[in-house]
Amino acid sequence: MCGIVGYVGAQSALDVVLAGLRRLEYRGYDSAGVAVLAGDQVACVKKAGKLSQLEKALVDDPLPGSDATGDGHGGATGIGHTRWATHGGPTDTNAHPHLDASGRCAVVHNGIIENFAALRDELAARGTAVRSQTDSEIAAHLLAEEYAALEGSAQPGGARLAGAMRAVCRRLEGAFTLVALHADAPDVIVGARRNSPLVVGCGEGEAFLASDVSAFIDHTRTAMELGQDQVVEVHPDRAVVTGFDGAPADARTYRVDWDASAAEKDGHDSFMLKEIAEQPKAVADTLLGRLDPALGTLTLGPELGLDPAVLRDAEKVVVIACGTAHHAGLVARLAVERWAKLPCEVELASEFRYRDPIVGPRTLVVAVSQSGETADTLMAVRHAREQGATVLAVCNTNGSTIPRESDAVLYTHAGPEVAVASTKAFLTQLVACLLLALHLGEVRGGPGDELRAAARALGRAPEDVASVLATMEPVRELARGLAHQETVLFLGRHAGYPVALEGALKLKELAYFHAEGFAAGELKHGPIALVEPGLPVIVVVPSPVASGVLHGKIVSNIQEIRARGAHTIVLAEEGDEAVVPYADHLIRVPAVPPLLQPLVAAVPLQVFACELATARGNDVDQPRNLAKSVTVE
Repeated sequence: MCGIVGYVGAQSALDVVLAGLRRLEYRGYDSAGVAVLAGDQVACVKKAGKLSQLEKALVDDPLPGSDATGDGHGGATGIGHTRWATHGGPTDTNAHPHLDASGRCAVVHNGIIENFAALRDELAARGTAVRSQTDSEIAAHLLAEEYAALEGSAQPGGARLAGAMRAVCRRLEGAFTLVALHADAPDVIVGARRNSPLVVGCGEGEAFLASDVSAFIDHTRTAMELGQDQVVEVHPDRAVVTGFDGAPADARTYRVDWDASAAEKDGHDSFMLKEIAEQPKAVADTLLGRLDPALGTLTLGPELGLDPAVLRDAEKVVVIACGTAHHAGLVARLAVERWAKLPCEVELASEFRYRDPIVGPRTLVVAVSQSGETADTLMAVRHAREQGATVLAVCNTNGSTIPRESDAVLYTHAGPEVAVASTKAFLTQLVACLLLALHLGEVRGGPGDELRAAARALGRAPEDVASVLATMEPVRELARGLAHQETVLFLGRHAGYPVALEGALKLKELAYFHAEGFAAGELKHGPIALVEPGLPVIVVVPSPVASGVLHGKIVSNIQEIRARGAHTIVLAEEGDEAVVPYADHLIRVPAVPPLLQPLVAAVPLQVFACELATARGNDVDQPRNLAKSVTVE
């Protein structure tokens, strides 16, 4: 929900932190700020609005000790933040970093401190004035108090600051990442995490703290993951990790498998357009080493590391996810039930643990999350494990919390997805879920010929997606012509229904349209009341060959809405001529097996939403009120 960057080393901290914030602005963009050590003082500037407002303020009024003053001696320790509001509106005062009363301690925060009101009252009773409307400022005042309480101890400044951070964290309730610096502890920054992401970057004579590795990928690809309820004391040459209780803790170091260019626009007008264009490669990367497309065989078992008996003896599969990932889960349900003959439920993670779900030792729970930090999904994972279920994560982010707390993980290898609305993450989640369903089918003795044929078809998915992208100019033209509309409906059946939901979600996110996706069979149970002359209705049509009676039924649906004056936009596979008389606009996609259709059918709807939003003047990378990683419930 917010972007955090910290730096300690020989470079200008201000320059490094600002560059990191540019890469993290997708995580929050209603205000931004920086704090650097300038001599024995903390210099801080923060501004409401996008990061550009902060950068302008720093040009107009440079920080003391920064390279912008021309003295060539930029501060070597600094922290920064880009915010997505939870407490208090986007104002200069509410922006981070927050300082204590003395101005010598600075803190940035991601998450929600649930007991902040009680803590604020305690501070007020001790005479401490709280200037902002945020929960975050509380942490700065408490940290300064705890640091002062350790005055006179034999500990050096960095160890004192880490000790103070541990004491504060033990008092906080909720989800949070905190990163802090103190004027009395130069050359050190301290971070802490609970249910919210934080990663250490380990360079040569310099170190970083950030919400995401993209913040420091220009400088190092060596990262250290932090566990739940841990504090890290970061020096240029080392990082000391402890639990909130002060006990030493281990942290795994890993290598980031993509470089800085992957997080750049690479000549595209937006990250959204870049990520849509990257989908053939992303799908290929998800398949790489896991499937032999010529033979239709999988090699997934060793990677997962799960005992085959766990999969053979499973009584049901439960997919937990939020938003776009939930739509991928709906496709997974169809594949699991078809190929593995296992009952499969799909749950919104935000609802899962509040309804006493029936899961146990013979339940396989599949948690789908691009970031691996989605708070609702993480809480659902913990609940499932408490009930004895086996949890398998489908995730894109190495070192994130959900994979670490799961029994197994299937990484999607999509690379960084910067645009807030998911595109390539969705397609790679689909591929990963289909691979998993095929593997379950194999382990459980499913229909061999069908499984091999599906695997061979899945191996062709990168080419199929590329062929769709090559024919999208008519879709863009159509979108521009509908920019004046305010409502679009989507209909689908079977695997087309999740595609309809995803298409509607993309229009909501990007174009701020009223858009709804419906199961086409439900049309006469209420949604048809919304159909009026001129209303655009996008219909995802199943294969006339592979879907049997479903094709005829959805053609009837198209006739029903067309009879009421709707503007019919029909998405159908190549060779389907039965839909032509009823389509005001026809979008063609390659003919693929029914369970693989979402891989090609979703792409035109992504392009449609992106182009329509652009025509309306919207920022497709940073839609209003949204941020990339929702890490609070």
